[in-house]
Amino acid sequence: MQIIPVHIKKEIDSSDNLSDLLLNATSIEDGDIIVVAQKIISKNEGRIVTLSSVSPSLLAEGIASQYKKDPRIVELVLSETKRIVRMNNGIIIVETNHGFVCANAGVDESNMAEGFATLLPINSDKSAENIRKSVKDSSQKNIAVLISDTFGRPFRMGQTNCAIGISGMAPLLDYEGTLDSFQKILRVTEIAVSDELCAAAELVMKKTTKCPFVIIRGYSFDFEDHGIEKIIRSENEDLFR
Repeated sequence: MQIIPVHIKKEIDSSDNLSDLLLNATSIEDGDIIVVAQKIISKNEGRIVTLSSVSPSLLAEGIASQYKKDPRIVELVLSETKRIVRMNNGIIIVETNHGFVCANAGVDESNMAEGFATLLPINSDKSAENIRKSVKDSSQKNIAVLISDTFGRPFRMGQTNCAIGISGMAPLLDYEGTLDSFQKILRVTEIAVSDELCAAAELVMKKTTKCPFVIIRGYSFDFEDHGIEKIIRSENEDLFR
């Protein structure tokens, strides 16, 4: 399996065609998996907020004062949030309107000019599907697309990249009903391959190398129509909520 970085020198904006940028920068093969950084999707889809335009609510002001945060950022977090899961030690963990449980609802000031922040895409599955279809139309290549973002985990230190949008492949590899090496039937084993592929892509994508696309080549998968909801654990099954 190969993990191939695709570097793009320009800053992405809403005028760019992401599939054209990808195809002009590299060659694509049938069966490739394209991992795309969430940040360029947000920039391309206009999910950028000028902080000076944000008017914090009293709740945002109170949380910001308690946690020493910018109240405008807190207001954006609240606007993207279905509910607050935990607040402690300056960290705000929420369930986003998409159903993701993550810090700060994905609101991010990194790799942005001073005074601007990005929000998560409204529908990352649709973003992934649009890129996949555009690449197919332009190149006649059948690929899968994953949109990746960096998430923390409740049981480990550090962050890892996870899938927040999927098109063209199943996010889970289900071993239920198969036999292990001792001929025992596996009953609950599902591997989150979409997250593992995004984590592998981050090893070459990094944060400061202008590498918004990664090609994963040589990983065998079946073309399937699934969305990110298949990998989101329901609240009644989540022992951390």
